Amino acid sequence: MLNQLNLSELLLIDIETVPAEASFQQLAPAMQELWSDKVSKIKPEFENGPEAAYPELAGFYAEFGKIICISAGYFAEVAEATDADSSSKRMQLRVKAFAGDDEARVLQDFFEVVEKMQKKPGFKLAGHNIQEFDIPYICRRAVILQVDLPEVLELYGRKPWEIPVVDTMQLWRFGERRHFTSLQLLTSVLGIASSKDDIQGYDVGRVYWQEHDLERIIRYCRKDVIAVAQLLLRLKKMPLLTEQDIVLA
Repeated sequence: MLNQLNLSELLLIDIETVPAEASFQQLAPAMQELWSDKVSKIKPEFENGPEAAYPELAGFYAEFGKIICISAGYFAEVAEATDADSSSKRMQLRVKAFAGDDEARVLQDFFEVVEKMQKKPGFKLAGHNIQEFDIPYICRRAVILQVDLPEVLELYGRKPWEIPVVDTMQLWRFGERRHFTSLQLLTSVLGIASSKDDIQGYDVGRVYWQEHDLERIIRYCRKDVIAVAQLLLRLKKMPLLTEQDIVLA
């Protein structure tokens, strides 16, 4: 599977998002009304109302949330001496996280990397469910903050098959449109170590706003990029990365 996919063309990404404010009460009155309307449509069964829904759900929507971390990774082949007369190459993954309270700066720093890498022939963004979550969220937040998008994310007018993306959730669907498989489930069934060994996605808002532990979130975000890398290797029937093959910047 994926025999024609060149891993060196990919920039693997994952984002972590939180509610834009620490609590519902800190929203402007107009935004409180808009959030209440949103909850009534997306979660009409939510028993405790829009105020209780805010810390749990707001981070999933670009209009009510913000990005606090983007992790990006790429594959590189490195020479490995095997004996005195010959050498072989092994796959290495290099991962860098862009994180902070200044969301515009996080986006700008990430876009600098994208702009450099998009010059590669065949360049693609890769990740799990990035077509339906990460990429739209990044683009919407950039527009809200008036941060220029790199060319690869200028998606207006493009047909779906023209968007340079490798989405592991779409790959696993095998053409079936209704099937959603989490990264945790997919790595588990394919025998890959889970990235969810500390916090879960729904914990991120609490860890950020209440515990103020951004480093913990960065570690969690990096692990998702590593999990996607391992998943792609598994789908290509290639050896998985060892701990020594992963370089954190």
